[in-house]
Amino acid sequence: MKLADYIAPEGVLFDLDASSKTEALQLMSAGLSKPSGLPVDAILTALQKRENLGSTGVGQGIAIPHTRIDGIEKPIGLLARMRKPIDFESIDDLPVDIIFVLLTPNRDTNKHLNVLAAFSRKLRSPGALKQMRTAKDAQSLYTLFVSLP
Repeated sequence: MKLADYIAPEGVLFDLDASSKTEALQLMSAGLSKPSGLPVDAILTALQKRENLGSTGVGQGIAIPHTRIDGIEKPIGLLARMRKPIDFESIDDLPVDIIFVLLTPNRDTNKHLNVLAAFSRKLRSPGALKQMRTAKDAQSLYTLFVSLP
C-alpha cells in the first residue's frame, strides 16, 4: 500500500495555525472539501461524530482523526503539521503537532481499517516523527511522509 495513493502533495498543511482541536478539525475539513467534493460541514460533522466516540489522539504528539463517509469513491487523506502543539485529549495527555485526517468510503469497512492501520504504522516508524517535525516546508514533509517505510 503506497501512501501517495491516498494523499496528494496539495494534501499537506504546513505549520497549521489552530488554537484548539475544534479549530484544527475545521481547517482540515476545509482542506479536504475540494479533493473529496464534499461540503466542509459534512466532513466536519462526520469527524466530530467520530471524536465524540473517543479522541483519535494516539500519543507521541500524533492524532489520526478518521471517518467513513458517503460521497467518495476512494480514501482521501490530509496531513498537517501544527505551528504549535494543541490539546487533542490524547491517550498520553501530550499535545499534538502531527495530524493525519483520513476519509474513507462508507461502504468499505475493511478498506477503512486497512488504510488506517497502514498510516498508523508509518507514523510510528523510528525516526519518522523527528524528521516530520523538522521538515522545512510542505513539499519536504509530503516527500518524507509518502516515502516512510
